[in-house]
Amino acid sequence: MKIAPSILSANFLKLEEEVSRINVSGADFLHIDVMDGHFVPNLTFGPAIVEQIKQVSTLPLDIHLMVENISFFVDLFALLTPRFLSFHIEEEKHIHRIVQKIRDYGISPAVVVNPHTPLELLKYILPDVDMVLLMSVNPGFGGQKFIPATLDKVRQLREMIDDASLRCLIEVDGGVSDLNARELFDVGADILVAGSYIFGSTDYQEAVCKMRKS
Repeated sequence: MKIAPSILSANFLKLEEEVSRINVSGADFLHIDVMDGHFVPNLTFGPAIVEQIKQVSTLPLDIHLMVENISFFVDLFALLTPRFLSFHIEEEKHIHRIVQKIRDYGISPAVVVNPHTPLELLKYILPDVDMVLLMSVNPGFGGQKFIPATLDKVRQLREMIDDASLRCLIEVDGGVSDLNARELFDVGADILVAGSYIFGSTDYQEAVCKMRKS
């Protein structure tokens, strides 16, 4: 199980300190939610801020685009060479074109689906992506409660991936903590994104450790 703390829940007044604490927490990736105020009702980080984060992070970046005009944002953030660059299939008409564009940058492409989006829409793109991010809350804000139906969705997606003998990872984002980490692992999740659970704790290393132990 890999763990990716979401910087969205960090104290922005102490961002360098927060990233430094995550560096030694035992986490595997640093998850960055990029929101444009159009696809979701919130604004977060531009490329200049993420570039500063990258300079102090020792963890690979996992950038999640919650934006319209996806191709434009891919060009902006691909220059920061994240490990994963993901976008929402609900917003893009030419999904395969964007996936190939991300891969041409030497970055692992990933697609994201909202809680209400059916998995059938992934059928013909799964062989071309390295990861699927399943939202377990409605995107836009941190601190929301986990949607229980996500567990069945993870299970179904794992079956789709295994039946096709693919090497696609499953990431889950939203309301994740030590209370549901084991359930998500058991149904097939590979990477868990945790924001308020980790950044709301007093000891980030202990929080990451508790998720793994669970």
